[in-house]
Amino acid sequence: MESNSLFRGKNGENYLFPFIMVTSLFLMWGFAHSLLDVLNKHFQDILHISKAVSGLVQFSLYGGYFVMGIPAGLFIKRFGYKKGIVAGLLLFSLGAFLFYPATLIKTFPPFLIALFVIACGLTCLETAANPYTTVLGPKHSAARRINFAQSFNGLGWILGPLVGGALIFSGGDPFAVMARPYMVISLVVLILAMVFIKMPLPVIVEESKDENGVQVKGSYKDLLKHPLFIFAVAAQFFYVAAQTGIGSFFINYVIEVQPDVSQLEASRLLALGGMGLFMVGRMSGSYIMKAISPKKLLALCAAVNVVLMIVVMMGLGMVSVVCLFGSYLFMSIMFPTIFALGISDMGDNRERASSVLVMCVVGGAIVPMLMGFIADISSMTIGFVVPLICFLVIMMFGLSKAKN
Repeated sequence: MESNSLFRGKNGENYLFPFIMVTSLFLMWGFAHSLLDVLNKHFQDILHISKAVSGLVQFSLYGGYFVMGIPAGLFIKRFGYKKGIVAGLLLFSLGAFLFYPATLIKTFPPFLIALFVIACGLTCLETAANPYTTVLGPKHSAARRINFAQSFNGLGWILGPLVGGALIFSGGDPFAVMARPYMVISLVVLILAMVFIKMPLPVIVEESKDENGVQVKGSYKDLLKHPLFIFAVAAQFFYVAAQTGIGSFFINYVIEVQPDVSQLEASRLLALGGMGLFMVGRMSGSYIMKAISPKKLLALCAAVNVVLMIVVMMGLGMVSVVCLFGSYLFMSIMFPTIFALGISDMGDNRERASSVLVMCVVGGAIVPMLMGFIADISSMTIGFVVPLICFLVIMMFGLSKAKN
C-alpha cells in the first residue's frame, strides 16, 4: 500500500498510524463473528436443539446490530469516532465476560443475552471504524483503504475457528470450555479500550453544502434521496445473509457430504480453507481495484459465487466442499466494497448512512434460521439455495447504474 497516497489528508496530514490502530479493531470483531460458526454446531450437540433453533445464535448477535444501529450512529455523530470506538470496546468486553456466568447457568438464553451485548459493542465499532477508514486519506482510494482494513477482519475470521475449535472441541465440560475464548477476548478488548482512551485520533469532519456553498445539515430522511445508498442497503442485507448462512452451516454441510470428516477437522477446514481465502481475497482486492472499478469487481465476484452455490447444492462430495470454501475468496471484497459505495458522497450524512448499512447485518439474524429450517425438512445441500439467491441480488447491485 502506498502510504504517501493512500493515507494523506487534504492538507498533507499522515493518517497511517491512526489507520493501523483502527484496523486492529477489524481483527477483533472478525474473531468474534467467526467464533459463532463453531458455537452453532456445539450448541446443537450439548443442548440437543435443531439446526433451525441453533440459528438463534446468529439471530441474537445480528439482531443486536439492528437494535443498536441508529443509536450508535447518533452517538458517533454527536461525540465523534473516538468515543464511539471506546464505547463499542467496553460493551464488547462486557458481553464477552457474560459468557462466564452463562456457562454456570447452562441454559440457552444467558448465552443469547451475552451475544446480544457483544453485538451492541460491535455495532458501535463497525459504525465508527468502517467510515473512518474511508476518510483517512483521499476520496478516490476509499474503497481500497476499507478493503485493506477489512483484510485483517479476514485474519480474525481465520483465528476464530482455529482457536474456538481447539478450545471448544478439545474435551472437558462442554459448557465450561465455551468460557475460555471469551474470557481472553474480554481482557484483550478491555486493554484495547484503555489504549484508545489515551491515544489521540484525528478529528475529521465532512460537511454537505448546497449550490450556494451554504452548509446543509443532514438527516436520516435525506438518505432516501440517494439511489445508490438505497440499493447498497439491500445488497448489504443479502451479503451478510449469505456469508452468515454459509458460515453457520459450513461444519454441518461438510459432515453431511463427507461423513469421514470430524467436527474439529471441519472447523480447521473452515479456518484455513475458507477464511484463509477470505483474507487473501480482501488483501488482493484492494490492489485489483487499481485496475478494475469496485462495482465491476463486485458483480464479477457475485456471479462466480452463484455458480459455486449451484455446485454446492449438487452435493458432489469433496468437489462441492472445495466450492463451498472457495466461495469465501469471492465473498471477501463484498462487504467493504458495498459499504464504501453506499456511503460515497454522503457528506454530513456519512455517519447516518454508515449506521443504516451496519444495521443491514440483521440479514445474518434471519437467514441461518431459514437455512436451518430447509435443512431440517430436506437436506443441508438444498438449504444453500438461500445464499445463491443472495448473490444474485449482489450481482444486480454491481451491474446497476445507480448513483448517490
